[in-house]
Amino acid sequence: MPLILVTNDDGVHSEGLRALYDAVKGLGETFVVAPDRERSAAAHSLTIHKPLKVQEIRDRTFSVTGTPTDCVAVGVEKILPRRPDLVLSGINHGPNLGDDLTYSGTVSAALEGTIMTIPSLAVSLAVENGAEPHFETAAHISARVAEYVLEHSLPFDTLLNVNVPNIRTEELKGIRFTRQGKRIYEGSIQETFSPWGEKFFWIGGGTPRWEHGEDTDITAVMEGYVSITPLHPDFTNYKAIEFLKSRPGPQPGPRCHRQGPQASLRRRGPSHEGLQRYGPFHR
Repeated sequence: MPLILVTNDDGVHSEGLRALYDAVKGLGETFVVAPDRERSAAAHSLTIHKPLKVQEIRDRTFSVTGTPTDCVAVGVEKILPRRPDLVLSGINHGPNLGDDLTYSGTVSAALEGTIMTIPSLAVSLAVENGAEPHFETAAHISARVAEYVLEHSLPFDTLLNVNVPNIRTEELKGIRFTRQGKRIYEGSIQETFSPWGEKFFWIGGGTPRWEHGEDTDITAVMEGYVSITPLHPDFTNYKAIEFLKSRPGPQPGPRCHRQGPQASLRRRGPSHEGLQRYGPFHR
């Protein structure tokens, strides 16, 4: 019987986690190892400056005082009876589309599973702020994709980032295999003040701009399709290697000052060219 590890970044008591567990528990022996509280935007972080407390809150369900990545690492190495056949992360309350996935604890939990050579999925429900979430739709899709991966596995070093529109199952138009789109946020850092006049900054919200493209994850979800994007942990830009090799590069000798566009590779700020405003989805 397959062994399945379920986790998330919304916390062990979240509705999305319960929906995911109920949907896949019939596929194999299923354990839940999840953060004790919400850890959204934890990204691929490990807790190394303090010990982690693990508590079994009900049968085969464990809370961890750490990040989603901690949960996968500790779950695989210390809690589960053997190495799992599948890691499932979700169901996230909100989408993980475009550049969102670099911040996502949901995606990073699946990334950790992939690094440990375990087939892994991240599942998110594209809920608009204030909307009633259709977790049953994402749970149905999660079970179907999980069943497929258990039967066929995945290519080496690959995880699947699944985003489900927040609509009823019968309203889904289908499934698209997509690429990661581009989405940035404007005005996402807010200023606030304490009663004593101290200034603070709050990160969140903002107006997203997104890349238009038929093959992107964002477009698929907007058009009512489930988006499945294959990802891998190798961040290398292979085309850039050839670009850099074809030009004079930095030398180990004394620093020399050059003028002109080839003197150095300067970091450029984000370009808004080709990006369109879009409102409903927020981090």
